Amino acid sequence: MRILLLTQLFQPEPNQLKGLDFARELERRGHEVEVLTGFPNYPKGRIYPGYRQKFLFKEFLSGISVIRVPVYPSHNRSGFARALCYLSFAVTSVFPGLFGIRRPDVVHVYQGPATLALPAMFLRLVLGVPYVLDIQDLWPDSVGSSGMMKAGWLMAILRAWSRLTYSLARRILVLSPGYKAALAGRGVEAQKVDIVYNWSDESPIAEPCGLERIRTRVRRDGFFNVVYAGNVGPVQALGSVIEAAEILERKGAKIRFVFVGDGADLDNLKNRARTLALTNIDFIPRQPRDLARGYIRVADAVLVHLKDDDLGRLGIPQKTQAYMAAGRPIIMAVRGDAAELVRKADAGFLCEPEDPVSIASAVERLSSLPEEERERYGRNGRDFYYENLSFRAGVERTLAAYRESVR
Repeated sequence: MRILLLTQLFQPEPNQLKGLDFARELERRGHEVEVLTGFPNYPKGRIYPGYRQKFLFKEFLSGISVIRVPVYPSHNRSGFARALCYLSFAVTSVFPGLFGIRRPDVVHVYQGPATLALPAMFLRLVLGVPYVLDIQDLWPDSVGSSGMMKAGWLMAILRAWSRLTYSLARRILVLSPGYKAALAGRGVEAQKVDIVYNWSDESPIAEPCGLERIRTRVRRDGFFNVVYAGNVGPVQALGSVIEAAEILERKGAKIRFVFVGDGADLDNLKNRARTLALTNIDFIPRQPRDLARGYIRVADAVLVHLKDDDLGRLGIPQKTQAYMAAGRPIIMAVRGDAAELVRKADAGFLCEPEDPVSIASAVERLSSLPEEERERYGRNGRDFYYENLSFRAGVERTLAAYRESVR
């Protein structure tokens, strides 16, 4: 098959799950892959050094043909600026973008806003090319949850647009059973929706010797060290974890929390920890991929937390798979499908999101277990990941959706 991967973000931008490695694996399996994307500017909203925006730019990354079109670069919290960023790519990926590609057999629309489907819809309506819609966020729900947009006529337009993208898609990929149920509630036929769990980076850590330096940075003798690695924003609602840390410190528990990452709420969390005079919290800036995985590897336990709302119950934060693949016991402070994965795998403890007492209790109970028992939870998670959530399993399910879409 000739596959067009349509994505607003792509390497060298970080954290692209279905990015270059995914495209290379498809080509390894005998398919032709082309990528249509924007000029790299995430996460800071500035075009990367070595790139200059042009009308149309083609390059090859590890043998993969990548077509880049101009975008309005912005990734701050301004709803208007973010909307311009999304809309600019929707427009330029149709023209000039579609004039620079080879005609595909199928289009894979991956990650990002509902507007991303526009060029795929154009190909579908004009040339009859089917598209597979890969839903990583439910729109407009995710916009409302992040605080970028209030309920109103714009949300109504986005909701109607999203329904149109669903109806024209030949197949739809979702990352959890909850997303599939949510789409069914919006009138999407269940038989066109496939659950493809997100996978984690499975490559060996490039510098295992660096783990000792990370271990020194994270671990404190005699303390049980809990690591949170990832985005620090309103959707993660990590203020409750700060409150849980306060409860544990006041009790004299030898437990500390290490936050690795950045985001819109980072300064608020730092200020709150400073106000409470907490000594059991450490903040580490966003790390390159290999180093971030190292911080997870050396943790005694790892934490997942999301805002307690309907959207949080439907999805599975991608760090869940990363934590499982690393073989670390998990404190899961998310309801719904993510909690069900941890329960099914017997990979850690569940607690209530945005409930400092529940979070503190779960961490304290896990820390009180013998090390051998904690490691058993980690092994359970790793075994479950490789049997059910791995890169291999995800690629095979995605290819099955492609084959169904071109029948």
